[in-house]
Formats: sequence, structure tokens, C-alpha cells
Amino acid sequence: MRLLGLDVGSKTVGVAQSDPLGWTASSIEIIRINEAQGEFGLDRLGQIISEKKVSGIVIGLPKNMNNTEGPRVEASRNYGKMVSERFGLPIDYQDERLTSVEANRMLIEEADLSRAKRKKVIDSLAAQLILQNYLDKKGRLTNG
Repeated sequence: MRLLGLDVGSKTVGVAQSDPLGWTASSIEIIRINEAQGEFGLDRLGQIISEKKVSGIVIGLPKNMNNTEGPRVEASRNYGKMVSERFGLPIDYQDERLTSVEANRMLIEEADLSRAKRKKVIDSLAAQLILQNYLDKKGRLTNG
């Protein structure tokens, strides 16, 4: 059971994978997208799904701190719907509040990366944190 974790933004999708047993998550890459022009990186995502033999996908939901849902949550759910329809995989969602903040902190304090270098990896690290949080709480897909 290998899962992918996705951190969906308007310009990039951070991608992480679980190990085959579903215990740990590791970042893979960042897929460039252009939400405004309807370019969602699904071809590249499909390649990753095929290469990694993925059985399900976890997508981060960027809820507000007061637990309300804004436009980015809707965009993430819409992305999940597109992915589910195209690839026929179960999709689940994970609250991603503060994962980008945590990823940024890790890159500054632990890796001592410059702002330019952080920008290149922040989304995939956020996807890793989303997926790891999901694995720690649920262990496997509970939706779909």
C-alpha cells in the first residue's frame, strides 16, 4: 500500500510518497501547475502513480485556524475530484494547517537553507508532513 501525499497550490503541487508499508513519508518532487490556465500537472502525476504503484492519495486541506474552509480548501477538493476521476484511486484529505510553517522552520533551523533554496523544496516537504501526519493518525486510506 503506497500512498501519495499532495500539497496543492495555485502554481505548484508538492508530492510525497509513503513507504510500501505505509509507515513513513518522504518527499518526491514539485509539479509545476497553472491553475488559472487549467494546467494541473495530471500527466506527470499519472507517471508518478504508475511508477510508484500508488494505491491511494492524501490531499492537504488548508483550513483556516478557526477550522473554517476558504477558497483554497475548495480548490484542493476540486483537485482531488479531478485526480479521482482521472486515475480511479481513493482520495482522502488531511488538515494541513501549519505544515508549510513547520516545513519552513525545519528548512531554516535544521537545514540552514537560504530563502531561494527553501522555495525549491518547501512544497514537497509540506506534502511529506501532510502525508506523515495522515499515516500517524490513520495509517491507511479511510475514504474512497
